[in-house]
Amino acid sequence: MRRTLPLFLLLAVAGQAGLVRFEITEQRDVLNGQSFGPTGAYELLRGRAHFAVDPQLPGNRRITDLQFAPRNAAGLVEFSADVVMLRPKDPKAGNRTLLMETPNRGAMGMLALYNRAQPSANPTSAAHFGDGYLMREGYTLAWVGWQHDVPKREGLLRVHVPAASGITGMVRGEFTPAEPVRRIPLGDAGHVPYPVSEPGSLTLTVRDGIHGDRKPLTPGEWRFEGDAIVLTQPATPGRIYEFLYRSQSPAVAGLGLAALRDFAAHRKETGAEQFAVGVGTSQSAMAWKALVYEGFNADEKGRRVFDGLQPHVAGGRRSTFERFCQPSRTSGPYRNASLSPTDQFPFSDAEDRELATGQRDSLLARAQKAGVVPKILYTNTSYEYWASAGALVHVSLDGRRDLALPPTTRLYLLSGGQHGPAAFPPQRGNGENLPNWNDYKWSLRAILRDLREWVVNDTEPPASRYPRLADGTLGRGNPPAHRTRYLDFGPEYLAKGVVTHQPPKAGIDYAVLTPLPDADGNDRVGVKMPWVSVPLGAFTGWNRRTAAIGAAGELLANTGSYLPFPQARIRKDFPSRDAYLQRIEAAAQQMVRDRFLLAEDVPAMVKLGGAIWDWAVAVPNGSEPTSAARANIE
Repeated sequence: MRRTLPLFLLLAVAGQAGLVRFEITEQRDVLNGQSFGPTGAYELLRGRAHFAVDPQLPGNRRITDLQFAPRNAAGLVEFSADVVMLRPKDPKAGNRTLLMETPNRGAMGMLALYNRAQPSANPTSAAHFGDGYLMREGYTLAWVGWQHDVPKREGLLRVHVPAASGITGMVRGEFTPAEPVRRIPLGDAGHVPYPVSEPGSLTLTVRDGIHGDRKPLTPGEWRFEGDAIVLTQPATPGRIYEFLYRSQSPAVAGLGLAALRDFAAHRKETGAEQFAVGVGTSQSAMAWKALVYEGFNADEKGRRVFDGLQPHVAGGRRSTFERFCQPSRTSGPYRNASLSPTDQFPFSDAEDRELATGQRDSLLARAQKAGVVPKILYTNTSYEYWASAGALVHVSLDGRRDLALPPTTRLYLLSGGQHGPAAFPPQRGNGENLPNWNDYKWSLRAILRDLREWVVNDTEPPASRYPRLADGTLGRGNPPAHRTRYLDFGPEYLAKGVVTHQPPKAGIDYAVLTPLPDADGNDRVGVKMPWVSVPLGAFTGWNRRTAAIGAAGELLANTGSYLPFPQARIRKDFPSRDAYLQRIEAAAQQMVRDRFLLAEDVPAMVKLGGAIWDWAVAVPNGSEPTSAARANIE
């Protein structure tokens, strides 16, 4: 069933701040009214939330360039955000908890993450809702657009913010081709670029290596065309092409954080839900860290908004909302801007000292001062340590001491994981080794339940599990991990969000530490899936680029490795398939006791264990499966 709410329910109240109105453009029953366990039927709502904020309130002053945004007759700045909601048709049957995801580059992800569902921008089929886990738990699900420059594709969610008219500044971006292309886009797949206001300001350099010397390309070697740079000769795979240009009228992008804050605050204030929990993956997890750090977990009346957060695979990175920010450009090996503001102090919920400036700070400093600290369960994979400054979440910047995380924070290393699990069976890609197929996502369901129990019933979650200096499980790995450094964006950056050094001036290196492996090559500590604690191979957080895509031997973005054990070793450790599966089931049951796996998911672990065994014994020394073996697996 589809309908639009009557117009009189959509009228704004003059002078009202926060969420002013919610225009619902679509409202329909999910799967024709199918019941999701005790929660019953769900409905989907799609529309746009309209907001207004007071630029004079202290809670809004950290929004860069807000003072330059146009104001309405009441002196408020107006903006809006795309919203999708899934809510129980019977509100009393829900669990009183708003589960809000920050869309990753406009895309919805938590149904795939928690429900094992097929990703979709417009969920309609049973496959799009997976096994219904989140609905069976009774959550009200919401996706609220927070990124201003999301590509204009159907189904993607964005925040619609005003511009700081007339303001000018420099925009920088990087592009590392994997093949000899001629076209270098000013934006990437995740965002629409700022326009070039002065074509003569556009410059292009190329370098070998993330920290290599920049070599300017002459005007005869390229031309500007539309929203891209076109090279005269094909680009060299693996080289880093960096462009810089002047633009004007930047978006007041920090209003995206206000949208998240005010939507959830309104739901709680009206009694629609009693608790609010935020979840996000990678880029969208970085947004939650920014929300807390920038002081947006307090609403305009100073009340706590989000009671709990589960930022997944953000590593040490967080989103930033400086003038001319590009939220889709996140730091990493040979991917987007390597000297990105997403890698900057503070990295931890614990207070630390910045090595270059002596500044002391933490991600929770403002929330602690305001008394609005949420309960946080961080999850990172091994990859985040190799490529995203993951160790700086819990180690001092000089790498000499473990930091004491506050009691409101837990941190779990998803042992032997890559940024997002590769498909199983794995296929040889652009790395030297098979990609890492360790599917740790099963554990995220249990960790979310732990978080809600902590928020609602004050039930302590499992103790943190991550590598430490003190016990010898954290150290300097081989191959070398991605380097993070002090970045100087100019004297007005920290106070006003204005970048005057572009590219930034790179200074002292921060510590680079990774989980240390055991004799088999697997991480010594962390939350281990059954196939990691009962291994048929080694799972790593790193993989290396091949010559086919250039920069051979350097870290491959977002990718780990799977290194199969020799057949003789497998047969020695496990005399039969049944013997292996018994060990897998025992490991899964231990995870249930440790509260890192749901009891209902144990059969799936055993079933997957069978597929793993069938593949492993049919693959000689890590080569691709034979067609017969693949048929058995699939």
